[in-house]
Amino acid sequence: MITADDLIGHVRAYNPKTNEKLIREAYDFGLAMHEGQFRHSGEPYFTHPIEVADILAEQQLDDATIITALLHDTIEDTKASYSEVAKRFGEEVAMLVDGVTKLTNLQLSSTETKQAENFRKLFMAMSKDLRVILVKLADRLHNMRTIKAMRPDKQVQKARETMDIYAPLAGRMGMQWMREELEDLAFKVLNPEGRASIMRRFITLQKETGDVIGRITDDMTHELDKAGIEAKILGRAKKPYSIWRKMQAKDQGFSRLSDIYGFRIITNSEADCYGVLGAIHQRWRAVPGRFKDYISQPKSNGYRSIHTTVSGRDGRRVEVQIRTHQMHDVAETGVAAHWSYKDGVRGENPFAVDPVSWVSTLTEQFDDEDHDSFLEAVKLEMYSDQVFCFTPKGEVVKLPRGATPLDFAYAIHTRIGNACVGAKVDHMRVPLWTRIKNGQSVEIITAAGQTPQATWLDIASTGKAKTAIRRALREVDRERFVKLGRELARAAFENVGKAVTDRVLDTAAKQLRLDDRDELLARLGSAEIVAESVVQAVYPDLLPDERDAVGSDRAVIGLSEGQSFHRAQCCQPLPGERIVGITYRGEGVVVHAIDCETLGAYEEQPERWMDLHWHSGKHQAIYEVTLEVTIGNDAGVLGRICTLIGEHKANISDLEFVDRKPDFYRLHLHVELRDAEHLHSVMLALEAESDVAEIARFRDPSKARTPA
Repeated sequence: MITADDLIGHVRAYNPKTNEKLIREAYDFGLAMHEGQFRHSGEPYFTHPIEVADILAEQQLDDATIITALLHDTIEDTKASYSEVAKRFGEEVAMLVDGVTKLTNLQLSSTETKQAENFRKLFMAMSKDLRVILVKLADRLHNMRTIKAMRPDKQVQKARETMDIYAPLAGRMGMQWMREELEDLAFKVLNPEGRASIMRRFITLQKETGDVIGRITDDMTHELDKAGIEAKILGRAKKPYSIWRKMQAKDQGFSRLSDIYGFRIITNSEADCYGVLGAIHQRWRAVPGRFKDYISQPKSNGYRSIHTTVSGRDGRRVEVQIRTHQMHDVAETGVAAHWSYKDGVRGENPFAVDPVSWVSTLTEQFDDEDHDSFLEAVKLEMYSDQVFCFTPKGEVVKLPRGATPLDFAYAIHTRIGNACVGAKVDHMRVPLWTRIKNGQSVEIITAAGQTPQATWLDIASTGKAKTAIRRALREVDRERFVKLGRELARAAFENVGKAVTDRVLDTAAKQLRLDDRDELLARLGSAEIVAESVVQAVYPDLLPDERDAVGSDRAVIGLSEGQSFHRAQCCQPLPGERIVGITYRGEGVVVHAIDCETLGAYEEQPERWMDLHWHSGKHQAIYEVTLEVTIGNDAGVLGRICTLIGEHKANISDLEFVDRKPDFYRLHLHVELRDAEHLHSVMLALEAESDVAEIARFRDPSKARTPA
């Protein structure tokens, strides 16, 4: 176990002014608090916080970060309290420890909305103090280094979370060494056979070719000596996961991969970087399309370097990164360079970015109202590389790879994006879905009165653009949804003999914890809530009593004990219709209408067929059926149709416009019904409506399950 003297000596080596007494006190306090606790490996638990602190000391971080690492599990796992930590070590350390504790409790690998909420909390913690994330990343790195002591299922869970979240986050923060190690440690758990195969092939290659790195290093040294440039050359083979990812991306075998070696050339000045580039390109042929100048166009996390790929010795491709010593420090530690020490002085690197402004560039475009768009934006920003393009005035705009002129427009200003009607790239008119390339000049054409289109969501790539488009579309649609929601509410309340008044709607909004009646009506009109919920919020005793109706758990007869069923979405069978079941291993039974055309796919698998029938009792109105309706484009028509459906005690769960013409609309109404007789009465009532041109039950074979 690393002793307090060892850790202090490590910190003192880069920060002679370190507060040795406070670090030692934190060491002793953590040791005492974790007394009697052990890791899965059987080691004393405190070995983990010490190793985390040592990882951060390797990054030459400040005392507060080192002390936080020593104490990062005390508030969560011991009797220590926030106030005690603050009293002993200061408010700054206590806040950092509390931040790490909260991050530890986040389930970032949970699904959808919960994951989005937790991502938001993670970024909020980053915005308060980025050192919280630095400690958490070091914590995850040590846990991955010792993951073999965990249960196999836990190993897979932690490895997947590391690969999906922590490794990309480390990369986004510029800590490339940590990203590579986290990826490789996770790769070892998630695909041990793949990693072992690459390692075997790499060893074989080394035996066949000898010390390629040494020979190429000698060649480069010779060329730089001729050019009179003093530089340090570091060569290495790429990590197994990096090679695996390249094999998957290029769909190539190991033997066909050429650029599996990487070299870093560290110079004394920026001018020398370009001198090295000239010497390298003069000696070896550059590979087209593999050059990036991040010195003149730095990444948002402060990263600066020249990247090039050349055909080196024996025609083997070699990746070369050229940078100064200060640039290299930022490349190694990323955003953490802001807190790191060099020769006993903190944060003097001119290339280190301000963490507060860096985080704000990530979070400023996220939509507070939409969890899905937030999660989408976070992942887009974390996983994407960047391209650099120019405004007509020559100003640089950074965008993710794959961005379009629409993303460019919103990056300039939301107002420009909303009014966009076209774009020119390098002075030529292009479609809005064109992918922008590095170095291109982009000009946005705007027009008064233009508003965002729904199709723009498929064109835009950045979280900022998608969020702005969604917000604008919500505002455009809101008035229409409010009108439709009022008609749906009127029909639902008339169904129980009550009138809709503003007071009633205000009461319902309050009960449903919505801002006001317009918000209630907008959500009702957009099918985010159903009319029954609104009625129940005000008059819970007036809804039809369905307690005696047949529930979905006993609606189908003929199933084996414990078997569950699902209605096939391709034919949407209703009680009262003849049905048949198709079994799926481990997933229960899928119930089809007997005349469903997709059943032909199962003709040669008679063992999977089950003879089923519906319960003969009264069913609940919970079975969704899709109706395709063509209606006249006149005021009030849709409202009357919604009223008719409500009068027949059916609920519209969703509606979507399929086709809009000047005189007619064709739409799909998703209606919740009791049985086939209920469907017949609803369709009969709609057929009698003069503004309904056509009505039919809509079945979609494309939604059928595959026969497997």
